Amino acid sequence: MSSPRDAPLVYVVDDDEALRDSLQWLLESAGYRTMTQPTAEQFLREYEPGSAVCLVLDVRLPGMSGLDLQQELNRRGESLPIIFISGHGDVSTAVEAMKSGACHFLRKPFQDVQFLSLIDDAMRRYYSLDAATEKRAQ
Repeated sequence: MSSPRDAPLVYVVDDDEALRDSLQWLLESAGYRTMTQPTAEQFLREYEPGSAVCLVLDVRLPGMSGLDLQQELNRRGESLPIIFISGHGDVSTAVEAMKSGACHFLRKPFQDVQFLSLIDDAMRRYYSLDAATEKRAQ
């Protein structure tokens, strides 16, 4: 399934290929475009500032962790909304992520409806509600 080129772009960074594929399908079926990467380093090589509406980011990644990537984006002055996902996250990790600017922290496994609701919420928080609705409607 493909989404229109002008649909909002969501990056997904997770080392679990099956989860990346599943989230890509889910997001594209909801009208988003996606770019997926298995590592933070690959994301940094391919990321174009200002191109995406949201980053879905696993906490535990090979090499640079999701929290380290968040810190790097903060250091670069990027204000990309981040939704952390983790099967191993604890309260202190979630607190650290949120204090560093994450908009949500979601434990795996999660429900599709809940996930899409958080994506929509990230768009509403960081962009005008009208723009979020308009982008999805295209």
